[in-house]
Amino acid sequence: MSELDILIVEDEAFQREMLRDFLLKEGHRVSEAENGEKAVQILGNGSFDLVLLDFRMPGMDGLEVLREAKRINPEIEAVIMTAYGSIETAVGAMKAGARDYLTKPIDFDELCILIDRVAEHRTLVRENQILRQELMAKGVASDAIRYQSQKMAELVNLAGRVAPSQATVLIRGETGTGKELFARLVHHLSPRAERPLITVNCAAIPETLLESELFGHEKGAFTGAVQRRIGRFEQADGGTLFLDEIGELTLPVQIKLLRFLQEREFERVGGERTLKADVRIVSATHQDLEGRVKEGSFREDLLYRINVVTMTIPPLRERREDISVLIDCFVNRFAGENRKKIDGVSREARDLLITYDYPGNVRELENIIERAVVISRGSVLSREDLPFPEVPCEAETDPEPQEGSLREALETLERRMVQDALEKAEFNQSQAAKLLGLNERMLRYKLKKYGLK
Repeated sequence: MSELDILIVEDEAFQREMLRDFLLKEGHRVSEAENGEKAVQILGNGSFDLVLLDFRMPGMDGLEVLREAKRINPEIEAVIMTAYGSIETAVGAMKAGARDYLTKPIDFDELCILIDRVAEHRTLVRENQILRQELMAKGVASDAIRYQSQKMAELVNLAGRVAPSQATVLIRGETGTGKELFARLVHHLSPRAERPLITVNCAAIPETLLESELFGHEKGAFTGAVQRRIGRFEQADGGTLFLDEIGELTLPVQIKLLRFLQEREFERVGGERTLKADVRIVSATHQDLEGRVKEGSFREDLLYRINVVTMTIPPLRERREDISVLIDCFVNRFAGENRKKIDGVSREARDLLITYDYPGNVRELENIIERAVVISRGSVLSREDLPFPEVPCEAETDPEPQEGSLREALETLERRMVQDALEKAEFNQSQAAKLLGLNERMLRYKLKKYGLK
């Protein structure tokens, strides 16, 4: 566990001292505040990684302190501690920016797991800041990929670790998720950044011309080949070739690509001379390539070659915390391009944008915002400017709150997921932990918590 600077805000002396002693024993640096006012003062004079906040305190309560903490340091992590584990407490804490909440009496195993996650996230943030600095040093826009979510932070971090290698990369994801942006990120962070990045959309080129497009052709190789043509592999020599929608390649082209990946050799269409090129392959697809292999329309050995490293971009509906960041980015861009003064987005419109599922992902959101900016009559984008007025507001569709706590519902779901992962992994704990995205320590804690064996 990494050492963190932690502030405990708790009005009960016994609880505060118990937490302090435990965290000191775990190797963290700890400060204390017995009320919200003192906590804000300490936060303003120091630098902290995590604040543990009691929810109910005299004077400023935990949510008020949290809002002030985020104003002072937007990157600070917070965990709310409460004896009132209700839905309202959890929702209020999350909306104010808390990472999670703990119910009293505090389970120290659960606290350790949360602290581990905070430490991992902060390491990720620091590494991604270094990546941005590298991109800026190379004169590349460092904010091309906008995100707030942990999932996207981990993907950007993976791109940074993969980029210096020679490994082929397969980027998976639904249409419109930003696969080409990640291909560019891998290229710009690689030693090949000064050499060409050549992009080929395999779905946009007629099947009869695709082989010539990739590998070139000699004069007279076929009707219409009136002169020699240099293909994309030769154009990308020393750099990166991005094959978008690689699942559209025909079997003959797949064979030729496989040979290149194995031998680094190819021939132009109609040519007899063997050529070599130093090219790194990054490919992308929205298709189920494993299913295509079973159908016989995609070679299994080629699949192994192109996905030495796989990056899977989640759809926008699975990372809704990124939507608000993207909205602001697109509003600023299209307001500037269209020379319009747009000050922001109404609360109603923003809520509707955040709850929509986006079958077209980021590309669809981008188009929606561009249209809204163009047709808007005022300086604030409203619900009337959006193209789906028939979708009711979240407030109209939310069901009545159910009895019981959010934690109970989450624990029921979590127990089921842990049990399912164990069964899929044939009760191999290491494999089950990977399926759940946990480390083995966290899994062991869950097994003990739910009485699973």
